[in-house]
Amino acid sequence: MKEIMPNFLKKRASLTPDRTAIYYQEQSLTFKELYERSLIAAGHLQGFGVRKDQFVGVLLKNHLDTVVILFALQLLGVKAVILNNRLTSLELAWQLNDSKASFLIYEDCFTDKMNDHIAFLESITKEFLLSRKPVVPDIMDEINLEHICTIMYTSGTTGHPKGVIQSYGNHWWSAVGSALNLGLNEHDCWLCAVPLFHISGYSILMRSVIYGVPIVLHESFDEEKTISDINAKKVSVMSIVGTMLKRVVDTLGETKLHDDFRGMLLGGGPAPLPLLQACVEKEIPVFQTYGMTETSSQIVTLSPEYSLTKLGSAGKPLFPSQIQIENEDGSIAPAGIPGEIIVKGPNVTAGYLNRPDATREKIREGWLYTGDIGYLDEEGFLYVLDRRSDLIISGGENIYPAEIEAILLSHPDVQDAGVTGMEDEQWGQVPVAFIVIKKGSTLSLEELQQFCGERLAKYKVPKEFYFIEKLPRNAAKKLLRRNLREWLLEGRFD
Repeated sequence: MKEIMPNFLKKRASLTPDRTAIYYQEQSLTFKELYERSLIAAGHLQGFGVRKDQFVGVLLKNHLDTVVILFALQLLGVKAVILNNRLTSLELAWQLNDSKASFLIYEDCFTDKMNDHIAFLESITKEFLLSRKPVVPDIMDEINLEHICTIMYTSGTTGHPKGVIQSYGNHWWSAVGSALNLGLNEHDCWLCAVPLFHISGYSILMRSVIYGVPIVLHESFDEEKTISDINAKKVSVMSIVGTMLKRVVDTLGETKLHDDFRGMLLGGGPAPLPLLQACVEKEIPVFQTYGMTETSSQIVTLSPEYSLTKLGSAGKPLFPSQIQIENEDGSIAPAGIPGEIIVKGPNVTAGYLNRPDATREKIREGWLYTGDIGYLDEEGFLYVLDRRSDLIISGGENIYPAEIEAILLSHPDVQDAGVTGMEDEQWGQVPVAFIVIKKGSTLSLEELQQFCGERLAKYKVPKEFYFIEKLPRNAAKKLLRRNLREWLLEGRFD
């Protein structure tokens, strides 16, 4: 039986028309106003030739207009191919071609990316699109939860990225699972300083219309603006990653956030324990999460009541979801034993666009094989260790880069740290570290070696330390360890 629901935005505008939907810079829109503007934008899109069931590329910044266009595409029943605006024109062309997109809508400031690589596709700037005379659009009053809402391409650790299919049902159940875990308050307000082209950002839009709560949208992350808006607009929840959280904590100094702030929803990989402990001291609730593009944001999250007793854990699977740890032989790992994290639930993708082989490889009997390594403790709490592809095997011992990075980040003079494996004749692989030190620091190689030697088993101490100005991170601020490996292979640090 088909699962049919009212169009999300249209329903929300009907239920609570006068509630604030979004704050952006000095502007704000109610849900009624957001629906009306999205309806007009749908008319612009249809007048341009956009039709139901087409795939349409979207290359936009965090902006109020972007929110309007994304909801306009939903009103039309169009499948949005949401593009990372940091990609090169060649990378963008590959994804647009792979998704068989019919059109591309892009920000005027990205005109330099519109070269011969993308000439095959009919394109229009957001600015020109919204200046056209709209037609009366044919909107979708109802949606089928099985239908595709968005396509987001994974970063692709090897080879070309894959287009992850995200249905309306995936987004719905992601929002429901999050609410059942964190609770829902009529005064909630969510701050979004992560990219809307990433699932962490897009999922905030979906929660907003499903819950009926406002979001504060920032064009990019700025720690001082974040702290100011959390206090001024009484933000209750913020989605954040470790590097962003560290900057917030450092900038707060001796001050604190307002008393009604409910928590930081922390994603982007395991967080170093010293950072979590600093948040405890600042009375900032932190709920670690585990999720990915394929799970339409979080699928495992630490419940508020365990934020202190299970510090460092990503928590338990959200109410609609399941998790297991699988050994290499396919058996289920007992408590405390690391293995591959596999997940299942209605928020998990049905597969990859136009990639049946990849879908069969990664999704088996409804279980998504994440490629991540972790373990469950005796009470069923998940601890994420690392990506399987990032695992360092040295002399038969498993070394998890995140563990070493957490130690390095606990040093007061270390601003950022990344660890990867380097080939070694004797041990197979050995860990090496890339360090960004704080301005004005005189931290020496010898001090760092001694610091690690006192806190790590000898085989875990990095064999080389490279001091650099900036680590490679993607739009979601996740560390790109494969780039570190490439630097080593290229001999950049010989």
